[in-house]
Amino acid sequence: MDFTPQSPPIQENTEKRIKILQFVFIGIFIVYGIRLFGMQILRGELYRSRAQDIARRTTVIPAQRGEIYDRRFDQPLVLNADSFAVNITPAEVPQGKIPALIEELSVILGIPPDQIEGKIPPQYYYLFQPLEVASNVAYNKIAVIAENVDTLPGVSWQSKPIRNYIEAGSLSHIIGYVGDITKDELTMLYNSGYKQGDVIGKAGIERQYDEILRGTDGLETRTVDVRGRRITGGLANVREPPVMGKNIVLSIDRSIQLLAEKALGERMGSVVVMRPHTGEILAMVSYPWYDPTIFIRNDSTAEYQALIDDPNKPFLNRAIQSSYPPASTFKVIMTTGVLRENVFSPDQLVDCSGEIHYGDRQWRCHIRKPGHGHLNLQQAMAQSCDIYFWVVGRDYLGIERILEYAKDFGFGELTDIDLPGEISGFIPTPQWKDRRFHERWLGGDTMNMSIGQGYTLVTPIQMANMIAMVVNDGVIYKPHILKEVRDPLSGAVETTIAPAILHKSDVEPAVFETVRRNMRSVISEGTARFPLNIPTVEIAGKTGTGEVGLPDQWHSWFAAYAPYQTDNPEEQIVVSVIVEAVNKWEWWAPYASAIIFHGIFSGQTYEESVSALGLQYLMPMQGRRE
Repeated sequence: MDFTPQSPPIQENTEKRIKILQFVFIGIFIVYGIRLFGMQILRGELYRSRAQDIARRTTVIPAQRGEIYDRRFDQPLVLNADSFAVNITPAEVPQGKIPALIEELSVILGIPPDQIEGKIPPQYYYLFQPLEVASNVAYNKIAVIAENVDTLPGVSWQSKPIRNYIEAGSLSHIIGYVGDITKDELTMLYNSGYKQGDVIGKAGIERQYDEILRGTDGLETRTVDVRGRRITGGLANVREPPVMGKNIVLSIDRSIQLLAEKALGERMGSVVVMRPHTGEILAMVSYPWYDPTIFIRNDSTAEYQALIDDPNKPFLNRAIQSSYPPASTFKVIMTTGVLRENVFSPDQLVDCSGEIHYGDRQWRCHIRKPGHGHLNLQQAMAQSCDIYFWVVGRDYLGIERILEYAKDFGFGELTDIDLPGEISGFIPTPQWKDRRFHERWLGGDTMNMSIGQGYTLVTPIQMANMIAMVVNDGVIYKPHILKEVRDPLSGAVETTIAPAILHKSDVEPAVFETVRRNMRSVISEGTARFPLNIPTVEIAGKTGTGEVGLPDQWHSWFAAYAPYQTDNPEEQIVVSVIVEAVNKWEWWAPYASAIIFHGIFSGQTYEESVSALGLQYLMPMQGRRE
């Protein structure tokens, strides 16, 4: 055997390898040291913050929404009611027991099991995060859950106030309702501080002033493990109480609202009552209405869908979201144009024989033959003579001037009322007709527009503004529902809504004075003499009967103000009423207006006003009336 010692080269290679490994290990330690230095020293605060977030769980404490009052600020129209929400933490339920738990909980809550199942999809079964499965749960049901908590693993509850709409009825379109925020709404509102699970306004004032009403949610932070389970001891729990939203006071007078609601009755249409010198809305009724309390129920889906499918469209606020031909109320605008332009003397007579021939057809006045005879402007306004305004509109004013005055009165434009969803109505022009139908504007189109028929469409709130402009010598104030914002604790006024001018016409006050006098003649000696010449207050206004192309069916309009003359403009009230043609024809708008005016200025209820005016035995009116 060869016992010769290992050669030096082999020994040198081994030592070299050991040194290389030493350098590698030293390099690794240096790299890790630099990394740890960066994590613990340079970026230590960031990682400590992340670790604390993982170790602590924050729960939102819902804030109570602000209350809503009418202008008297004596009792709320909307407040908050104590209620509870029930949650299930899926991971705290023994494996395979969730279906049985859902069945037992559905019996206690009185809601279908599939409604609870929809809130807990299978992919959430491992979560320790509580999932809300029911809201608006009464205290007695919470008591039952508490008594059986040992057999209901993972079930918990928390206080969650809900809206209590004390006086709904026709106020539903004004107040609106609330609901859980949707994905689309969250996408739009995320940058405004909204988050998943928020309750937000969906319609009406609840939506318009949601940021004022919603308040600020509170927070409760507790120590949890990485899977969300509560840990006893450790960091102390932190609770930040919620801040209630601001209370708001509406310009609505609930006694006038009820008066207008009953005066309209169960007729498709709307009523607007407004102070012309401030733009304050005292009442706004749209029928049919809906019950906003259905949206706080757990089983509201079917009722909501029924409202959506209702052909009468109860969600539609007809005062601002429906438009109609203005009919003979448009003669207020025509009268203003005739007086201002001096193209046709107001004393000059036009012979109304009941019909005239123009184009290829006969144009008949609403009373047919033998007609009204010879009339001047004031008499034509009082008797609502179609032939007078056909002739003057077609042969003297012309379509361009008529359009100018219609727009000056605000037709075809939004009123900017503080309610969502307002539409602008429509004012046709020769250019529009050419683009839409590839037809030129004809004299017959001008004649139709001269009496508020044809393509012209206006909303009841625009009609109220038209009257307000006449009352205010050419000034229209922006209509508004909000009157004040108040502190929820002290009741102190934080914001007051001041009158804001929406539009100011350059028509001379003397012109409007004559228009008002002519409007008074409609009541004192004209078409509305019987229903509206009441002893309580002097009224000035204009009737209108809108044609819809069906026999024995017309829209019934009446737009007016009172008192006709007064030393105190602040007491004047504008009333705009539309009763749609789908109702049985009874020419009801003037009668409803009489009841409203009498009730307001006499301080009487609807029932007392009907009795005082002798309308309790009123039979439905037959045939068209102007």
